[in-house]
Amino acid sequence: MKFYLALWYAKAINGLINLVSKGRGSNLSGEKALKVDPRMVEHFKGIDYSKVVFITGTNGKSSTTNLVTHILRENGKTVVSNLEGANLLPGIATILAKESTMTGKLKADYFVFETDERYLPLIYDQLPAENMLITNLQKDQVQRNGDPDFIYRKLTSFMNPKMHLYLNNEEPRTKSFERFTDHVTYYGVEKHSESFEKDETYPTCACPKCYHKVDFDYYTIDSVGPFTCTNCGYSSEAAPHYAVKDVDFENKTFTVEDESFNMPYDLPFMLYNYSGALALCERFAGVSVKDAVPAFNSFKNIGGRFEVLHYKDKTIKYMRIKQENPDTLQSALNIMASDQEEKMVCFGFYAVSDFIPFYTNTFYSFDCDFKPLAESNVEKYFCFSQNVCYDTANRLIYEGVESSKIVIKDTDDIKTIFEEIEKADTSNIYLITWLETFNKMKKYIEEGN
Repeated sequence: MKFYLALWYAKAINGLINLVSKGRGSNLSGEKALKVDPRMVEHFKGIDYSKVVFITGTNGKSSTTNLVTHILRENGKTVVSNLEGANLLPGIATILAKESTMTGKLKADYFVFETDERYLPLIYDQLPAENMLITNLQKDQVQRNGDPDFIYRKLTSFMNPKMHLYLNNEEPRTKSFERFTDHVTYYGVEKHSESFEKDETYPTCACPKCYHKVDFDYYTIDSVGPFTCTNCGYSSEAAPHYAVKDVDFENKTFTVEDESFNMPYDLPFMLYNYSGALALCERFAGVSVKDAVPAFNSFKNIGGRFEVLHYKDKTIKYMRIKQENPDTLQSALNIMASDQEEKMVCFGFYAVSDFIPFYTNTFYSFDCDFKPLAESNVEKYFCFSQNVCYDTANRLIYEGVESSKIVIKDTDDIKTIFEEIEKADTSNIYLITWLETFNKMKKYIEEGN
């Protein structure tokens, strides 16, 4: 009875939310319902755990979940997925309540859930999926996650031989989960025009098996690429089961198993999302690589390399990154460095304010190689935002950038930001900052300022 009360309560809240804003995602109903029945998720009926997959990891889980769901639906499959909700237990409860009957029965071909890597053991406890795709385990949100090895231990707590794991072949921590089961599918990305190397001064992860140094042949994205442990020989597979090949960023195409795909978004880190999604769709849901091709033509997810603002005579290319995370920052730096035209580069990193106490840890920038950018014809650098602007400037100085080329403004004021951009001789402007700041800048232009 407790389950039914929780279910009906969730459905009532979902109904009210739908009246206020149809299609709006929220985990509120699941959060409230779990207070009525804390074990609510395990009480839903009609879920075949062999048809459930969790998609987790530091980067790429949202994009991969969206793409997998899109491919399956385009191929006629019925899918329950938390695309609108959150990736914690309340988010799962919300979507299950939405999609179930009044008695809690669900009917779907597949259940595809994005899941937060830290809290996944709590979700698995009530929903023991037999399939899981792991994108990567990287440094990220140290206030919440500590270090990647902490998350690694969280995931190992429920791994078992029954699970089918879809593992990133070129990320050492992720691939090492192979030891828990014989049911493993590896996916990867071959070397492409934006693969790069970093010298010995930059850190790599310790081998997850013997804790000695891991060497990378090169990086396809930061901290990901073909690797070998210098001590025990643990390494990436020479030929993963699924691999993105023949990447052509100019024409936005790639191949998998000799099938040619249009590239919806030409970001290097998205290639792993494509590879993993295709592996999962074929082996988990029976949708062949060939049958997945048309779905890539209609996939909508996030922006491409950059969004563009036009302000007076300036073209501002906004590059969205995930702050606290070196991987997306390195990709952005590489893209800017590849433009050899004169440019101004604006960095607006912020204090992290997920929850109190706020902090300004900027370790992630020291994992990244700024040298190619520093050597790529930058007229000047503009470091803004309260507090963090000084750390940003110091990171540039440590890379050898002359302090005379760096302007620092300890402010978040949009007008001040534009005034500094106006002073640049070049019209070629690159911008890295929070989405909130970018949206304010966009609104500032739209209002005719």
